[in-house]
Amino acid sequence: MAPRQDADEDAAARCRALQQAMARVIDARTPLPGDHDTPIANLGFFRRESPAPPAVCMVEPSIVLVAQGAKQMWVGGEAYPYDTSRFLITSLDMPANSEVKTASPRQPCLGLMLKLDVRVLAELIAQGGLPPHRERPIGIGVGLGEATPALLAPITRLVELLDEPEAIPVLAPMIHREIHYRLLMSDQAARLRQIASVDGQGHRIARAIDWLKLNYASPFRIDELAARVQMSAPTFHHHFRQLTAMSPLQYQKWLRLNEAKRLMLNEHFDAASAAFQVGYESPSQFSREYSRLFGAPPRRDIEVLRGGARAGGRGIDAAGAGQGHASGA
Repeated sequence: MAPRQDADEDAAARCRALQQAMARVIDARTPLPGDHDTPIANLGFFRRESPAPPAVCMVEPSIVLVAQGAKQMWVGGEAYPYDTSRFLITSLDMPANSEVKTASPRQPCLGLMLKLDVRVLAELIAQGGLPPHRERPIGIGVGLGEATPALLAPITRLVELLDEPEAIPVLAPMIHREIHYRLLMSDQAARLRQIASVDGQGHRIARAIDWLKLNYASPFRIDELAARVQMSAPTFHHHFRQLTAMSPLQYQKWLRLNEAKRLMLNEHFDAASAAFQVGYESPSQFSREYSRLFGAPPRRDIEVLRGGARAGGRGIDAAGAGQGHASGA
């Protein structure tokens, strides 16, 4: 019993040391609250200095780590809390709500989001050498995994490359690949395999989502989209809802409303113009559905967001439907 306890305590100490190293780099490179890009492809940092209620966001296939503080993701009415002991992983573009649970100016919530590369996952699976895969029923495309030294070590090395910019082009791709390998060895391997498998239902749903992101303003029929990804309409609808917690039509509506918000906030469209641009035929229907999703009519919501930005507040990361961008989850 004692050796096992010693091993657990040693692993916990290594995790704390790695997270502290990560937090130091993130803290130094995020002078203000918000989401921050980095010179390393697919790696972004976030900083939050106060708790915040759930905010609408789109999370791309990625791993999200908190090096300090705590956050929570809401998908389909279910909460996924994560902190320094657990990481969040998404295998699809997930409409969600992100909540900041633990943060203060003196102890900000600091973390990172690293986008996943499905091609790298597929290559590693094809090479073999991974533990045997047990078939499991397909589940929602978001989960929580244990933050272990084996996973945190390469992520910390990737973050610390920012202090060695000349090495980024050479070393970052190799470390990125190692992180994918560690994820395929983690307790979240099954979730990733279902998307990386070309013949799997998850991969087909991912292809349908890619189509919706490019064609969100166009009407579509469920049976036609199902045929596009070689599935029957009932099977497609069932697996789409199971993976995203939404029907395909609800997903399209989410994309439309968020793109309209981006157009109003960043491109200064009025509500009616934004509604027509994203495929709505009725401005009144657009206003009702916008209010239902964001909690306020379009004009009032945008005025509040612009006021917050002028006051130096965090504002919002309005997810562009065609971009699939996410805040720090």
